[in-house]
Amino acid sequence: MKNRLLTTFIIFFSLQLSSQDLLDVLDAETSETENVVTATFKGTRIVNGHSIENRKDKELEFIISHRFGRVNTGFEELFGLDQSNIRFSFEYGLTDNLTAGLGRSSFEKTYDGFLKYSLLKQRTGANSFPFAVSLFGSIAAKSQKAIAGNERSFAESLFYVGQVLVAKKLNSSVSIQLTPTYVHRNLTAIAADPHDIFALGFGTRVKLNKRVSLNAEYYQQFNKLESINARNSLAFGVDIETGGHVFQIILSNAITMIEKGFITETTGNFFGGDIHLGFNLSRTF
Repeated sequence: MKNRLLTTFIIFFSLQLSSQDLLDVLDAETSETENVVTATFKGTRIVNGHSIENRKDKELEFIISHRFGRVNTGFEELFGLDQSNIRFSFEYGLTDNLTAGLGRSSFEKTYDGFLKYSLLKQRTGANSFPFAVSLFGSIAAKSQKAIAGNERSFAESLFYVGQVLVAKKLNSSVSIQLTPTYVHRNLTAIAADPHDIFALGFGTRVKLNKRVSLNAEYYQQFNKLESINARNSLAFGVDIETGGHVFQIILSNAITMIEKGFITETTGNFFGGDIHLGFNLSRTF
């Protein structure tokens, strides 16, 4: 009898240990499960400014960006369509987390290059993290010839931009982004102009369906150029995804398409009719 009781106890205890071991394994596997949040924005731009999205490793994207003149110029200028500013650019994924880009704008015949690095990713589940962080840095060179008496060196033609992109996908339809920004210019138009300008960008995306979303973007400057009537950049856009490319239709008070321009050199009053119709068209290879 004692032997039977002892055997039964040993079997029961062994089963308990096996069950506990199995639960430990399941708990360990569950704790290691985490999901990286993707597709916070449809493309690498919210409207004018960069989103946290990167190109994938060895993926090449060609972007054509176009901004027409102000719509309040009237019928004589065909509501701005007779005027235009265009930018061509290439963006390449060096890795899944690092993108490099080169572009050329017709405005002031400016060449620019940038690097964007995904530092932290938004995650759910175990080891969750509430938002994503990317770092952005660019350099631009104005190649337009200076008028006589205002010649400048190559170094004096350079502009630098640094940004921290902080974004959160609130749900499957809504994403937001904050973009602290620093802009430096080596040469200013007048002595009163600051060489360094600080701004904070706000951006959002509202997904309407699988292929269409509404975007908005605003940059608040904390100090401005004195040589122009500088205003804060405001822009709205519609993203349409069709196969291998994203088409963005844009309304903005900025005619330029690189950070040093639309953040610090915008002069249009959006609500006064100084609105530029534009588009971004990207193709991924």
